[in-house]
Amino acid sequence: METMRQFAYVVLLLFSLTQNVFCRPEQDTDRDSETSSGNFYIGVGIGDITGPAADVNMMGYADPSQVSGGIHLKQYSRAYIIADINNSDNRVLFISADNCMGSQIVKLEVLNRLKKLYGNTYTERNLCLSGTHTHSGPGGFQQYVLFDITSLGFVYQNFEAIVEGIVKSVKLAHNNLKVGNILINEGELLDSNINRSPTAYANNPAKEKQKYKYNVDKTMLLLKLLDSDGKDMGMINWFAVHCTSMNNTNKLISSDNKGYASYLFEQKMNDGVRPGQGSFVAAFAQSNEGDVSPNTRGPHCQDTGLPCDVPTSTCNGKSHLCVASGPGRNMMESTEIIGRQQYDKALALYDSAEIQLNGSVSFIQQFVNMSDYTVYFENQTKVKTCKPSMGFSFAAGTTDGPGAFNFTQGSTEGSFFWDAVRDLIHKPSEELVECQKPKPILLPTGEIKKPYDWHPDIVDTQIFKIGNLAIVAVPGEFTTMSGRRLRDAVKSTLIANSWPEDTQVVIAGLSNVYTHYIATFEEYQIQRYEGASTIYGPHTLEAYIQQYKILAEALAKGKSVEPGPSPPFLLNEQISLLPPVIFDRAPWGSKFGDVTIDVRPKYTVNSTVMVSFVTANPRNSPNLEEPFLSIDLKGEDGKWRQVYNDADWCTRFKWDRTHLLRGESQASIYWEIPATVEPGVYRIKHFGYSKHITGSINHFIGTSSMFEVTK
Repeated sequence: METMRQFAYVVLLLFSLTQNVFCRPEQDTDRDSETSSGNFYIGVGIGDITGPAADVNMMGYADPSQVSGGIHLKQYSRAYIIADINNSDNRVLFISADNCMGSQIVKLEVLNRLKKLYGNTYTERNLCLSGTHTHSGPGGFQQYVLFDITSLGFVYQNFEAIVEGIVKSVKLAHNNLKVGNILINEGELLDSNINRSPTAYANNPAKEKQKYKYNVDKTMLLLKLLDSDGKDMGMINWFAVHCTSMNNTNKLISSDNKGYASYLFEQKMNDGVRPGQGSFVAAFAQSNEGDVSPNTRGPHCQDTGLPCDVPTSTCNGKSHLCVASGPGRNMMESTEIIGRQQYDKALALYDSAEIQLNGSVSFIQQFVNMSDYTVYFENQTKVKTCKPSMGFSFAAGTTDGPGAFNFTQGSTEGSFFWDAVRDLIHKPSEELVECQKPKPILLPTGEIKKPYDWHPDIVDTQIFKIGNLAIVAVPGEFTTMSGRRLRDAVKSTLIANSWPEDTQVVIAGLSNVYTHYIATFEEYQIQRYEGASTIYGPHTLEAYIQQYKILAEALAKGKSVEPGPSPPFLLNEQISLLPPVIFDRAPWGSKFGDVTIDVRPKYTVNSTVMVSFVTANPRNSPNLEEPFLSIDLKGEDGKWRQVYNDADWCTRFKWDRTHLLRGESQASIYWEIPATVEPGVYRIKHFGYSKHITGSINHFIGTSSMFEVTK
């Protein structure tokens, strides 16, 4: 989470809470040996995970005022199964989901449902759930208190949408397993990311920094998935950049820059197929983006236009005035630019990929207690991690989403006032204060257990092997240098244990369970946002490096590790304070679906069509597969066909409550007509569900007048 804006609101809420069947792929025997050759079994699938389009606080900026009210770009789960050609029992399942982060409770529930379908084919050991880190998706899908505070607790409807969409993507991938090959490629992508905490990065050792040209990673690593006939199946790439192009003023669900890049790639490869329906699946997965921003113009003071104070990211001592932006004129344009740049690079790498992955598929995974992990150094000394805590600079937010009040980044001292507020919730123990130094503790989350755990103790660590590629699934946001150290440690361990010199290691960020940030020891001393959000203390990175080296050595030697302590499954303990939809009502003299603002008779390309309807709360919608809008073209035969819906970049669905007590609301639909659109006669349809005071749900459809589109 990025900020603690509206902190007083959050504190009040916190205080109230403290009181209170295996399927083996079949080879096609009709093919000759040359065309049926392949190194892996491969399956891909996609599922819609877009949650409630209204009334739910978004996850990422932790801003209570950022409540969903429509759709900008839908969210999807993209699943990839890769199995050993010699033993398809040895398989990995990598899922890249367009939400803020991997969730422990989501992964556990997905596994529960997959077990009913496929037995023990997919377990916590070989399933990786990685989030792209969009900050514009509905919240309330985590099982720990702090993550769900600003969404008014757990949101079952959003949780169910995410789980069901992920399971659908896995089912599709499982059912279309086929023999295939994987090509790997990598290249440098410039002008798409900057370091948002350069003073923290600068505190790393000079000799270490000299090894790198940039203070963020610029490399995109890509896998090209083909069937045995060379037909395109899918693509995965990893590139480190935050999905914060859409800022904290946005109230439309959006998968942000990575979602747009996936949209572009899939639309190109699935020619003429609606988004989310094609056979080719393209994931723009997340990596070590902890201190990496897409807002490439950098931070400037909103009142003067001058650069911010660099160490504290403030303007006249105020963090909320220091905001990063760019490269576009607004957040929509910035999302488009950063997304398209990732798409362009991925397409170039995909088209030029020649190196083929060969070898076996395997995996290793272990749960560890990161609140009590001992790190052993070469000089025979040892240190321990700490129980989770958030520092003062956590409440300052970042230049992507700044906080409020008097919190600033770089705070290494507390405040009498905020210490007193904190102590009303829970006063940290002396042991915790000492362990977390120099972090001043704002929230001692590891010591608070009411109404249930505020932060995870048991953490999922995992590595996948696909040929000579190691995918290191990490449970949080590693900063640039943290990621570099971890990659180097895993790679050197693998090579020392007989892996080839050309071994490649990639970090899959925000995977399986979310534990905020992982900064280096040196960055932690500066206590910018990332250091203040490194919850297990100053030696968190060293603990992870030790843990992943243990896993890497066991993986290379073909040895198993103990499973470790089981994480809790707290679904039945979740608290939701989000009120349900009581009822919907159409204004007097109208009915649901009536047009309130109609279209004009004629439009040209590159202009925007807008139409409004009498509508109901989108939270009533029980059907993930049905869009809220449709752009239809009339054919020569007089029949209508859908050409765009709410999954397309050129459309916007916006919902507004016009009268709370009367249950009245309005839907506004925008269509930015692309230059490539087919001229003709069009209409716009709106689909919705209204809730009667008796509780019954009723479907309705609204239709605009017809209009002509010309070049």
